[in-house]
Amino acid sequence: MKFKISLLLPIRCILFILIFLCIHLITNKEYKDLTNCWSVICSIINIFIILVFVLIMKYKNMNLCELINNEKRKTNAKNIIIICIIVLLLGMGGMYLSGLIFYQKFPYFSKEMISPLPIWLAIIVFLILPISTGIAEDVLYLGIGVNNINNKYLKIAIPSFFFALQHSFIPFILDIRFMGYRFLSFLPLTIILCIIYEKKKNLMPIIIAHTLIDLFTVTWILITSISPDFYNKLLSM
Repeated sequence: MKFKISLLLPIRCILFILIFLCIHLITNKEYKDLTNCWSVICSIINIFIILVFVLIMKYKNMNLCELINNEKRKTNAKNIIIICIIVLLLGMGGMYLSGLIFYQKFPYFSKEMISPLPIWLAIIVFLILPISTGIAEDVLYLGIGVNNINNKYLKIAIPSFFFALQHSFIPFILDIRFMGYRFLSFLPLTIILCIIYEKKKNLMPIIIAHTLIDLFTVTWILITSISPDFYNKLLSM
């Protein structure tokens, strides 16, 4: 049963590709014109993945802590702050290093990630995406991935690989350089998060830190949605 649960690791990669492909075929729009949909698609996939977790727990008659083998430890502010700093430094550092490698720019930031939405939709994304991403991704790649692979090296390598790889398709653009940039941006962070979780077996500080960092991204989306002119100025910079 452990091996079967581990087969869930590529699911987010597959879902992102399929959904972007379907929207492309239905609307006949180029993939680059669908980039602002990524946060909406991500929110929908997050909810779907969380429902999958619920079904697995119901089938196996266990709670979430039992599913991910999470040890009950006190989650304090110090732990959360440390994880937030790690996520911020490795996240930003990874993006800047990857941007330098793939685009020969430093610092480089993919402005597609904060492209505007209709305001009502941006508000929904603001409320749903951060917490749902923290739960869906961290439970899948850390709680399920790390815990259900026995080899001490593969239990870090495989989940961290798919954890980073999914970002290559958020948003999905048929551009190898962009995909490589997105993958390398997150790989150092996903490796470290897998290692931290393997040692501490406490997912809550990681989920909270992940949520807070994603809150920063959706705040930018809300800002550009309220003021598209501001986003256009960013594009010209």
